Amino acid sequence: MLFTDLGLSEPILRAIAEEGYTSPTPIQTKSIPAVLKGGDLLAAAQTGTGKTAGFTLPILQRLSTTKASSGKRLLRVLILTPTRELAAQVQESVVTYGKYTGLKSTVIFGGVGANPQIKAIAGGLDILVATPGRLLDLMSQNCVSLKDIEILVLDEADRMLDMGFLRDIKKILAVLPKQRQNLLFSATFSTEIKALADGLLNAPELIEVARSNSANEAIAQLIHPVDRTKKHPLLAHLIQTNDWKQVLVFTRTKHGANKLVTQLEKDGITSMAIHGNKSQSARTKALADFKAGKLTALVATDIAARGIDIDQLPHVVNYDLPNVSEDYVHRIGRTGRAGSNGVAVSLVCVDEHQMLRDIEKLIKQKLPQEVITGFEPDPNAVAQPIQLRSQQHQQSRKPRPAGSGGAPAKKAPAKRGSPPKRSFNR
Repeated sequence: MLFTDLGLSEPILRAIAEEGYTSPTPIQTKSIPAVLKGGDLLAAAQTGTGKTAGFTLPILQRLSTTKASSGKRLLRVLILTPTRELAAQVQESVVTYGKYTGLKSTVIFGGVGANPQIKAIAGGLDILVATPGRLLDLMSQNCVSLKDIEILVLDEADRMLDMGFLRDIKKILAVLPKQRQNLLFSATFSTEIKALADGLLNAPELIEVARSNSANEAIAQLIHPVDRTKKHPLLAHLIQTNDWKQVLVFTRTKHGANKLVTQLEKDGITSMAIHGNKSQSARTKALADFKAGKLTALVATDIAARGIDIDQLPHVVNYDLPNVSEDYVHRIGRTGRAGSNGVAVSLVCVDEHQMLRDIEKLIKQKLPQEVITGFEPDPNAVAQPIQLRSQQHQQSRKPRPAGSGGAPAKKAPAKRGSPPKRSFNR
């Protein structure tokens, strides 16, 4: 199937063609016609499957071919995302593929000054991409009105719930028009997501492009058993002996990320950390340098990594296994995209054996293990307790200050001449 078969208008098809895409991904093939029909949608898709375009393209189509009821430019679409990085990525998609439609959009998030965002809203918009905290902040100042919203998108809804945004989402839903189209996208169909969908969606079409909670088959997964004190030397050994050029490394905590960067830098491995305590400028620079190949290792926490979109990222390393098994699928989904192969390596110490069993149960497969010579784990090592996420993020589940959100990361523009036909994974 081609994009020309999906009922998209010439201005949108022209923008898609200029980016070098001809064929939609499975999620796009299913979701674009569903959104164009105007009904509610509940879609599950792993990261890297092209779900952002799965809703931005048909939304652009609907807005560009239908007039607002008043005939004036009205804010008709609201797209909510959990982090600044993801909000910036969605806005980039809207701008890129809507450039010939005449539609106006902007993105708002916390961590930066609100005045430019207020000015952009005041100038008139068709589409608003937002993190919940900053949106509520501007709503409380009467800087944005949602009374004309026709389409609501909750992107990465599972992560929004995990980050404690449910109360904020309910406040936003309370002021939206009752008659609207609702699109809910999630990596998994958890019990919490199903409960949210039951209260939000009206007879939704259900789309699932991969087995729930499954890992991408293009990703080679490997476990390296190792003592907790030897994780850093083993990571440096893997990077240097295998000549890895680009590695996304996940740690459990912000402190752990900072400490690991310091250690890797001493080993001569260029590294930077990205997490919630980093300033917007630091996060943006780290992500841009990593995408540009100036860094070998980008060390990230789960929340900060949401929205990282890097084509053909070859290696992901779980320096620490995640406390929540589903996050393992999200993490390794950063590689093996756009038809390319990827490698996901996990460094597992005795403390994490139960986490590993939980992950294997979730993905329904036993992961291969390889002990690296010189890094053999002590068979007599005793497990130490690991703080659970519910304890780590206790504060995040309390009422949050308005205006909070994640920092934006500008995606480096792709340079293409006459690109070959390829599948659209953005």
